Amino acid sequence: MEELISQLISSLKGIWKYRWYAISVAWLVAIAGWAKVTLLPDDYQTSARVFVDTQSILKPLLAGMTSVPNIEQQVAIMSRTLLSRPNVERVLRMVDMDINARTAREQQQQLEELMSKIRINSAGNDIYTITYNNRNPRMVREVVQSLLTIFVESSFKGKSGETRKAVQFIDDQIKAYEDKLTAAENSVKEFRLKNNGLLPRQGIDYSSQLMQSSDALNAARLELAEAEQARKAISNQITGDEPILGADLNPASIDNPELDGRISALNKSLDALRMQYTELHPDIIAAKRLVGQLEARKIEESKLKQSSDPGKNYSPMLQQLKVAQTEAEARVAAIQARVQEFTLRHQRLLAQANAVPEVETELAQLNRDYQINKDNYEKLIGRREAAKLSGDLSSTTDMMTFKIIDPPTVPYLPIGPNRVLLYTITLGAALLMGVAAALLISQVRPTFLSPAELRDRTGFNVLGTVSMNWTGSEQSKRRRGKYLFGAALSSLFLAYGAVLAANFLRY
Repeated sequence: MEELISQLISSLKGIWKYRWYAISVAWLVAIAGWAKVTLLPDDYQTSARVFVDTQSILKPLLAGMTSVPNIEQQVAIMSRTLLSRPNVERVLRMVDMDINARTAREQQQQLEELMSKIRINSAGNDIYTITYNNRNPRMVREVVQSLLTIFVESSFKGKSGETRKAVQFIDDQIKAYEDKLTAAENSVKEFRLKNNGLLPRQGIDYSSQLMQSSDALNAARLELAEAEQARKAISNQITGDEPILGADLNPASIDNPELDGRISALNKSLDALRMQYTELHPDIIAAKRLVGQLEARKIEESKLKQSSDPGKNYSPMLQQLKVAQTEAEARVAAIQARVQEFTLRHQRLLAQANAVPEVETELAQLNRDYQINKDNYEKLIGRREAAKLSGDLSSTTDMMTFKIIDPPTVPYLPIGPNRVLLYTITLGAALLMGVAAALLISQVRPTFLSPAELRDRTGFNVLGTVSMNWTGSEQSKRRRGKYLFGAALSSLFLAYGAVLAANFLRY
């Protein structure tokens, strides 16, 4: 606690040392803040009160037979009627606010600003207040008057048009629900036809079918494995008996004078090139590739000559083995087709067995959706008749009338901004910023104000201190400085009082 108090005293001494900086910052902040508050535009507000008469002798008589809006619905209707975009655009045109808008963006900004400043509140007893704020007092009155004009005009209009729109809307909804009912019925019918074998009422034992399908599939796979082993054995016998033509052919052992001459010439050219270049030289690589192509050509021509003899290497045993191999291939293909079919059947049964709960759930959902659409359809039929009766009632009598209690007026005094409060806040902020500036300077440029602080900061023992012997002129100078500082601080408060007085004289 003592350290905190000593630190606080040290901070106060530092602030006092740089008090002129503090008073300078306070004056600058106060002057700037007061000028900003003075330049703030005035905010004018006007309001109008409207009485909504909803009492009618036919209301209790037709209660339950037709829809009569309650007070909450009336407030909602008023809000939607007055604050809808077409009505607000109409207000802009009536008060000539749209003249200042040069672009569509500026017009949109004006529209949003106007909609945000209009307020409709309920004062109780079917009395509603329309309020609007703006910088121009005459514009405030014109906007509220335009809103009242639109509001009253809409109240005198017959409700037959709205009734026709409501009935037309309900008819459209009924037609839409008829389409939904037809679609739901078709969906249920198609679903039943598509999943006829999966519906719960069929009582199919899927477990036994799965076991039979699995046994048949395993037997077919075993038979396929046996057939493949038999085919493999026949193929091994054929490869052991049948001579492989061209397997032992060597390009050097094949006699082809034309190609041998070209290969010999290329080999001689290769020998000459190897004496000059390495194996990676492009000419050597190209020559080697050409030699390989010529040797491959010799082998191919030799095979063609051998295959041209149909009776060569003929063996009756080999022919019988080939016939047996063909039969084995056909048998393997047939068994493979059988295995594939059994696999598809087994997978289909598995999918069907897993799909039974899903089918039941989907059928229940389809029935539920159909029932919901049917209920809504029947309710809309009743609402359509009630809407027609409401339209006839509205066309014969006024169920709702509007009376203006207080028309809008041009305000003489603004409601804001609260400059007295803002001036006071500015003064307090200026004083706080001045103190904060002096404290900051004292921390940036620290000085030791007592022997104890010097001892705590340096860790050395202080043997003694030398007191300042103020002369008469220095003491007089210090007194003048204190008087000047007091005068500067007092002038700040006097300036605050002058600003408040000017604000009161302004209005």
